[in-house]
Amino acid sequence: GNQNSLLGSWRLDGGGGLKLIPGKLPAADSSKHCLLHSESTEEERPSKVPKTLPADAEEEDQLERSSILESMSQNPRLQRYLLAIEYIGTRFSGSQKQAIGRTVVGVLEEAFHKFTGQPVVVSLSSRTDAGVHALANVCHVDVERISKRKPGEVLSPHEPEVVRRAVNHFLQQREGDIMVTDVRRVPTDFHARFKAQERTYFYRLLSGPDLLSSFEKDRAWHIPEPLNLLAMKEACNVLVGHHDFSSFRASSCQAKSPIRTLDELSVTEVAPTPYFPSIIEREHTNAHVEDALNSHKVGVPVYETGSGFGIRRRHRCYVITARGRAFLYHQVRLLVGVLKCVGTGEITVSDVRRILEAKTVTAASPMAPAYGLYLGQVKYDLPRDQ
Repeated sequence: GNQNSLLGSWRLDGGGGLKLIPGKLPAADSSKHCLLHSESTEEERPSKVPKTLPADAEEEDQLERSSILESMSQNPRLQRYLLAIEYIGTRFSGSQKQAIGRTVVGVLEEAFHKFTGQPVVVSLSSRTDAGVHALANVCHVDVERISKRKPGEVLSPHEPEVVRRAVNHFLQQREGDIMVTDVRRVPTDFHARFKAQERTYFYRLLSGPDLLSSFEKDRAWHIPEPLNLLAMKEACNVLVGHHDFSSFRASSCQAKSPIRTLDELSVTEVAPTPYFPSIIEREHTNAHVEDALNSHKVGVPVYETGSGFGIRRRHRCYVITARGRAFLYHQVRLLVGVLKCVGTGEITVSDVRRILEAKTVTAASPMAPAYGLYLGQVKYDLPRDQ
């Protein structure tokens, strides 16, 4: 659309769309937000990084904090919004802006510019490598709403729902692989990265001899061999907790300390997706729907869908969950690589202890590919909506 027309007031029409109307917007409704409240996650960086790597969390914090405070003091009229975003990482060259390549931050800033008519800066809570997906990454952005009819006049901030719908409108004009799922207003000193209290990552493994379904392309790591779930769980018990994770960080990781606390490392077998019921499941459900409703039981997935032309066997799907406040560069993918090797029998649980104690990444198993990794959740102790 015409970018100049975007400087007016955006409102939702009766059909759920957006229209431009002059005048003030109604007061904010802060009753419903899907952004999570709670305590303290893994930070992946773009694989296509510049020659000079940015410092890790600890090194960046002091410089970034001072620049943030300075910028906020220069313009107290800005409204800060906290956004939850989901994206398929396949066609992104990582999350952080780069000179060349499509990035999560670059796409978001472009959409905001089309919406507001002004340049904005998007600050992510967690960086992700090229190919890594996000079910719920979080970022913040500062917006000053300027009147179109009276240039220089600052209007009341946009409603969070208007921001969500407007930005999604422009995001969906392109590939449609990124979306804003929630928005709320926060104080100008609330930082998406510094205020994050916990991050959760998921990694999907699909086990089975058949070729991976086209629907799973770039969504999971295919392991042709069967996986020993009990052995993998035992290895998780070795790795969870407070450790020196030098064996589980990239050689380029610039964190001052390799010490991290892994609050959770688990392996769970789940139904593969997309999941469609077999004829046995359909008949069972239809025959026992009343019993199922009364007992609140969920049926165990049936992995063999039957025989017949065009009928495929399902892969077994395993999800590795890693949860903690912060992670080293490539830590989760290196952990997954070791757990996969335990599952296939390439190494033992005793080997995992040896790798951890070696305190060098050269002792670890090959790193898992990026495309099976999902940033699942970032938790905050959120203030009341502004």
